[in-house]
Amino acid sequence: MENTKQKVFSNLIWRFAERSGAQLVSFIVSIVLARILMPEDYGTIALVTVFITIMQVFVDSGLGNALIQKKDADDIDFSTVFYTNIIFCIVLYIIIFLCAPLVAKFYNNESLTAITRVLGITILISGIKNVQQAYVSRNLIFKKFFFATLFGTLGAACVGIIMAINGFGVWALVTQQLFNLTVDTVVLWFTVKWRPKKLFSFKRLKELFSYGWKLLASSIIDTVYNNIRQLLIGKIYSSSDLAFYNKGKQIPELIVYNINSSIDSVLLPTMSKEQDNKEKVKNMTRRAIKTSVFIMAPLMMGLAFTSNNVIEILLTDKWAFSVPYLCVFCITFMFYPIHTANLNAIKAMGRSDLFLKLEIIKKIVGIVLLLITMRISVMAMALSLLISGLLSQIINSWPNKKLLGYSYIAQLKDILPSIILAIIMGIIVYLVNFLNLSTILTLVLQVLIGAIIYIIGAALLKIDSFKYILSMIKEKKLGEE
Repeated sequence: MENTKQKVFSNLIWRFAERSGAQLVSFIVSIVLARILMPEDYGTIALVTVFITIMQVFVDSGLGNALIQKKDADDIDFSTVFYTNIIFCIVLYIIIFLCAPLVAKFYNNESLTAITRVLGITILISGIKNVQQAYVSRNLIFKKFFFATLFGTLGAACVGIIMAINGFGVWALVTQQLFNLTVDTVVLWFTVKWRPKKLFSFKRLKELFSYGWKLLASSIIDTVYNNIRQLLIGKIYSSSDLAFYNKGKQIPELIVYNINSSIDSVLLPTMSKEQDNKEKVKNMTRRAIKTSVFIMAPLMMGLAFTSNNVIEILLTDKWAFSVPYLCVFCITFMFYPIHTANLNAIKAMGRSDLFLKLEIIKKIVGIVLLLITMRISVMAMALSLLISGLLSQIINSWPNKKLLGYSYIAQLKDILPSIILAIIMGIIVYLVNFLNLSTILTLVLQVLIGAIIYIIGAALLKIDSFKYILSMIKEKKLGEE
């Protein structure tokens, strides 16, 4: 029988394949669309997306995580959450529909009324998809996600590009999002065997919500906090400023989300099953931090030091103002795995109360920094997010010193070799710019040289995560023979 370590790695590969496949297609499509559409189009949809994203948090209500965390969740639990979500999503969409004119008035843009109402339909679709996702995550069958996401992303890509070419502007972006989620949900519904039964229990709902409401509150705080900068930029500055800010954030966020969500989605259910064994949870947390930072550091440092060439080649000079934001966000997101690994450990141990307290503390710190910087400039707001992120690492890791015996200092020691090697790689890669070659040739050389330096450096320094990844690949190959 497949052991836990190999099962985690196998599911991690499927989850990574699903995320990387979807994100690769999305990334290519975003490049094509960015060349066709104007920054103002991206800024317009970003104004609406802020509100939809916040409402989207309520779709889960924390119940999805509660289903994953509960040891003996059965059909009664899953069916109860399914029907609760459907009813709740209908109510949410009615609120969105009625409040759409207020969103338009807030930004002094009447076109946002229709966009908000159409994009709000994603809330209804998510209500159907939510429990299927929880079922897949709980049972570690991430292969199902791969096909659903792939078909949804490819279909949406075709629709978005065709509409953009034919002059639909911002509506190409709206339709792309809606089509993607619809196809994703339909495919997942037909590939996952679970179906809601005619079962409902208020008692079970209360039990699940007693755990889930704290995660819901944490998610609301986190989502509002993460999107409030976009809201303020759109209100205080311009839609173009918002577009450059978001585009600078998009590429590093895309990479980090791809890797981190793969680890996150596999790690939480696995940790939850081992919640009574603190040593195992600690080892999983440590491995997640070391491995993900080992992968993330060279990608983020490499992207930061090649940012001018990347933006010029992929998006053209009309997006040049996004380069400074790209550099700031590369540093911000490089440390993101430390956040999620620590928080997953806390959730897996059933300490959702502690999770909520941490979120409140972090957000107070972040809001203070935001209030100080919001009237200075958009760049000042981006830097406030970086500073807040660094402080949040310390806050997130503090409880695990007591819960798991794994302190923030110990975590820094684990990732320091990867960070130092990535910085050295980035500096060397940047020097290639002074060879005065063409932009494309310069970038190709930078990527090749960076990869060679990092891999050879990891081998020479005998970095633990490098050896771990190689050993797991070998085990995977042997298991398939």
